[in-house]
Amino acid sequence: MKSLNILICEGNTPEEGKNFHDVGIPTHTKSLKESLSYFNKNLNIDVLNPCLELNLNEITTNLKKYDGLIWGGSSLNIYNNTIEVKRQISFMKECFRNVKKILAICWGMQVAVTAAGGEVRKGVNGSHIGIANDIELTQAGLNNLFYKDKNNKFNTPAFNFDEVVALPNGATHLASNKINKIQGLHFNSGISEIWGIQYHPEITYEKMISIIKFRKDRLINQRNRFKNEEEVNNHINFIEEEIKISEKNSRMLELRNWLNLIS
Repeated sequence: MKSLNILICEGNTPEEGKNFHDVGIPTHTKSLKESLSYFNKNLNIDVLNPCLELNLNEITTNLKKYDGLIWGGSSLNIYNNTIEVKRQISFMKECFRNVKKILAICWGMQVAVTAAGGEVRKGVNGSHIGIANDIELTQAGLNNLFYKDKNNKFNTPAFNFDEVVALPNGATHLASNKINKIQGLHFNSGISEIWGIQYHPEITYEKMISIIKFRKDRLINQRNRFKNEEEVNNHINFIEEEIKISEKNSRMLELRNWLNLIS
């Protein structure tokens, strides 16, 4: 692949990034860099955290130099409307005016959808804790080059409690499963063409297990996702079985295809 200029927007707050670092879990940006390099080692990558107060006059003039932007995951909830959330939505709108190709992953998709006039709410059919099962491509997904060579139905790393409930105008629905109707979508806003996914092809199942262990108490006592530690361990065992049959290249095809689309 040819050399490309990529901007990565880190979705997590610096504090959450430090929490990951302190327990030995790679940040989402680090995971993304490693996964992208699997397909293209000639990427010029800059990283920006839109949770921080940014000097847009300084940044905006440089946005047009990027062949693509990738907006990653986060533990934030978009409906909480904190200053960090507001800053991310605002900067996404700025990107719509300046960056032609955007890959919005999980939280990134939720930010992009909100910035483009869609809606995100707390999921009503459950959540994905480390894995999403039986994601199925729509007919539009089957025909979209973003999913070239992808199986019609697949499992994938995922971690989310919220979901897109209203699409931006003109958006195309690409993928779905029983937990989240909108697992993949494609739309335009401003000068941007956006591919959004609710899951994480860039993150390994091993990292997802580390995050589950890190958030174990929160998952039991605050999220009420598991009744006790035994249920957590059973779920981890389930993911470990998926690791045995998962194939790296297939898991990350969306990254390969997106890089091809912006080349």
